[in-house]
Amino acid sequence: MDPLAGSVLQPLWLDTPTRPEPRPPLRADADTDLVVVGGGFTGLWAALRAVERQPGRQVLLLEGDRIAEHATGRNGGFCEASLTHGESNGRSRWPDEYDALHALGVANLDEIEATVKRYGIDCGFVRGGTLAVATKPHEVAWLEPDQPGFLDRDAVRQVVDSPTYLAGRREPPAECALVDPARLAWGLAEAAEAQGVVIAERTRVTKVGPDGTSLRIETPAGVVRARQAVLATNVFRPLLRRLRMTTIPVYDYVLATEPLTDDQLAVIRWDPAIGVADSGNQFHYYRITPDRRILWGGYDAIYHFGRSIDDAHEDRPETYAKLADHFAATFPQLEGIRFTHRWAGVIDTSTRFCASYGQAYGGRAAYALGFTGLGVGASRFAADVMLDLLAGRPTERTRLEMVRRPAVPFPPEPVAWLGVEATRRALAREDETGRRGGWLRLLDRLGLGFDS
Repeated sequence: MDPLAGSVLQPLWLDTPTRPEPRPPLRADADTDLVVVGGGFTGLWAALRAVERQPGRQVLLLEGDRIAEHATGRNGGFCEASLTHGESNGRSRWPDEYDALHALGVANLDEIEATVKRYGIDCGFVRGGTLAVATKPHEVAWLEPDQPGFLDRDAVRQVVDSPTYLAGRREPPAECALVDPARLAWGLAEAAEAQGVVIAERTRVTKVGPDGTSLRIETPAGVVRARQAVLATNVFRPLLRRLRMTTIPVYDYVLATEPLTDDQLAVIRWDPAIGVADSGNQFHYYRITPDRRILWGGYDAIYHFGRSIDDAHEDRPETYAKLADHFAATFPQLEGIRFTHRWAGVIDTSTRFCASYGQAYGGRAAYALGFTGLGVGASRFAADVMLDLLAGRPTERTRLEMVRRPAVPFPPEPVAWLGVEATRRALAREDETGRRGGWLRLLDRLGLGFDS
């Protein structure tokens, strides 16, 4: 039996009758204190934090499609404390400030949890930490057996039972929560509107530029004049020309099973509050959803020549089949289970694996982009960074080297595509052998990378 037979090409999170109806688009010219371009997590957090920090501020959010339609509603729902795509990446790039970055990340996740409670956002928020697992002998050492939290083969299988596991590492609840990302986004939008924010969906911004002492934001329906702007388009074509090499778009693929029975849950011993990820470069991430499905994603991260973003890239049968085969090998106890949903999302990958920040138009606009798959939590931190920059007052956040120094840009085509393909092959070889080849060592020395 084909486990993918009958599955729908649609994100699980968006396949619900409770999805909000689209808000009206912008219909005329407008003036506002702050315009937010982009209604993903970054833009939503920026809009909400703007009015929380300054009640009564006029804020207009413009979204080109629908709230949660793209990366925000297509990810696995891992809301991590890390602002640096993990400790290893953070310590290697910003060793002198990593401890501060870690503390800020945990505090940021605490604030996300407090926001969910304060506004009564029903998004299945659970904070159980994560489990990293080794499925190849050389990965066991990567999990640092001499450090607290390490689990040997027998111990890890008591947490989640898979015959493929050779070892594991538990990260504490402070480090990660699981959420329904679409419901979180919809809840943030409602909370922002309750504080006076105006949201216009299906309103694509075509140009941003100076207009005297203000900014002129052009859309097909009208012109918005704003004193300040937050640019949060992330993976989509930046409105600032200088940012167009900062990221590349990479497609990530996901499956979701039918709901598990009590017996199926019991046989794998899995606490639904714990998220799981492989230890390899090409890794799977997986978790149990609030309605007791297994969401199974990752491994293939596909870049298309020319920085192409196209809905046609989302239906990739060979990747979905590969994911289904890997799932069957990981959980043979669940033989016969069907997948009901398959989908893909495009994420903005940065050479340093985490967001870059900056300003434009004499400090009247601020931007953040390049979250590389860990934006569910880090987007709130990014919103506060951008609002700090617009306020013009140095803060602990804006003094960070991570904030002050942008990522190294990607090269133009065809060098970008050739580099990505060479890196993918090198990462796959390291996953198989445990040896980091010359190409990856060169990228390490240059501070460059490619990850999902």
